[in-house]
Amino acid sequence: MEYSHSDTELIRQPIGYWSWAASKAVVTYIREGLSAFGLSQPQWWVLNQVRDGGEDGRTRTEVRAVLEGYLDVGAALEPEIDALLDRGLLTTTAGRLHLTPEGRELHARAAEHQLTMRERIHDGIPDEDYIATLKVLQRMIHNTNGKAWHH
Repeated sequence: MEYSHSDTELIRQPIGYWSWAASKAVVTYIREGLSAFGLSQPQWWVLNQVRDGGEDGRTRTEVRAVLEGYLDVGAALEPEIDALLDRGLLTTTAGRLHLTPEGRELHARAAEHQLTMRERIHDGIPDEDYIATLKVLQRMIHNTNGKAWHH
């Protein structure tokens, strides 16, 4: 791969631009991949949270508590949950969301594709470089009194 600048020039490049450009490229790639399954990224997150709730499922409140900070989705999460219910991918029993058989099947297919997308995103990046990058970004968030959280 050819980089945009020499190492001497890269050290002066703005992190704000490059972190934004990386975020935009990766999120766009992921969203395009999920769209092949008729899913938005927030819908994918909801399916994961409900699946992770096991037999008990999850309430809307539990799902929102984890996800509303993801990419600032906030209140837009409710229509995403409703869309999954309308499509028959989720059902609700006693106020708890559960995957339907169709939801489980779609989730499994999309999860397999997610692994393929992750492999492409991480191609040529050793795990130790990836870990170092996340630590650097987290330190920059800390240094600027920013807020970020991911479980």
